[in-house]
Amino acid sequence: MSHAAVADAIFRSAVAAVQPQHLIPKQVQVQPDGLLIAGRFFRLQPDSRVFVTGAGKASAAMAQALEARGIPWALQGLIITKYEHALPLQHIRVAEAGHPVPDHNGVEATRQMLQLLESVTAKDLVIFLLSGGASALLADYPPGSSLADVQALFDLLLKSGAGIHEMNTVRKHISAVKGGQLAARVYPAPLCSLILSDVVGDDLDVIGSGPTVPDRSTFADTMAVLEKYHLTQQVPASIQQHLQKGLQNLVPDTPKPGHTSFHHTFNCLVGTNSIALEAAARYAETQGYHTTLLSSTVTGNAHTLAQALAQQAIRWAGPRPACLLMGGESTVTVTGQGLGGRNQQLALAAGITIQPYPHITILSAGTDGTDGPTDAAGAVVDAGIMQQAADLGLDPVAYLENNDAYHFFATAGGLIKTGPTQTNVMDIMLALIS
Repeated sequence: MSHAAVADAIFRSAVAAVQPQHLIPKQVQVQPDGLLIAGRFFRLQPDSRVFVTGAGKASAAMAQALEARGIPWALQGLIITKYEHALPLQHIRVAEAGHPVPDHNGVEATRQMLQLLESVTAKDLVIFLLSGGASALLADYPPGSSLADVQALFDLLLKSGAGIHEMNTVRKHISAVKGGQLAARVYPAPLCSLILSDVVGDDLDVIGSGPTVPDRSTFADTMAVLEKYHLTQQVPASIQQHLQKGLQNLVPDTPKPGHTSFHHTFNCLVGTNSIALEAAARYAETQGYHTTLLSSTVTGNAHTLAQALAQQAIRWAGPRPACLLMGGESTVTVTGQGLGGRNQQLALAAGITIQPYPHITILSAGTDGTDGPTDAAGAVVDAGIMQQAADLGLDPVAYLENNDAYHFFATAGGLIKTGPTQTNVMDIMLALIS
């Protein structure tokens, strides 16, 4: 097996470890008079109902795993997932919608979800299945604005280089469901969220813009983000007006810690990047590699992280063969007109650096199977792939500057394509040193 193939297999082992079919059964047990969820008992009456709602790229798989637990109470619900991520369910409806930019289907599905939750009573139980992608899939827009305005803002944020904490601060303050506001709608019924984290640090109020979690951010924080990335004058006027009303207390802020709405709300983290990294390390060790976990919380510019990982590999003085692992999420400020994503951009930047080092292989890929607006999860690169590119007359620096890593790797080889993985715990980056 080539080093690139080994790197691919290590990545796929990480993805397999965070599949909902493995994670959900550990957290949900059926008992005669209720459900035990993440160690907390929810007592149910014979006529109680269980409402299952959720949003995210993994929500269909989470719902499927939950249905498989054989819950005997009346089960109904609606989850929203990304296009081509739906799975067959018996009791829970599935809606597909746009990601990473929200669309009309997301708005309509969110409306239907909220309508469904209007019938919830205090003797029922609501289970919310949350995973990465929910910020776009759970879609709405402020009064006086439009879907097109929100789409324009999402697009600005995605290309700005802002981190996920910053983007979701903004997203929470142009929504009536994010930032804990869904919990407020469900109260006083008990609400339990099962959450897969796609956020560095696993901050519950950031994952999927925290629809069931108290929000620590404010309208002032939102304006600070827009100013930091010089977006203030580019934001649609209707959105600007809404944010200004928030600053003037004419629009209520998101509910904060201690708010009454959260008295019956419980949030449980069921899947993380660390779980995926640990599985990757175990698999690499079975292949004879000495593994080192560098970090599960890397953030920052993709080019900077690429150089850091490449230099670690170049300077490696430990036992060989070695596998260096890290997880997290990079960012890219898009200035070119090409096609790609943060993982492909990172891999290409690393490839330029390791071209003279044939003993090094680097991979960067998203556990959700999607990197940017492409059909690839990321890319793997080594000196052989870079030489193949040179033989084909490709200029890697030009492709990098044009944010066109997808077409570089599509031509030279190295794209990682998994299809929808039904999970989402950020990115896996690794270096193999032979």
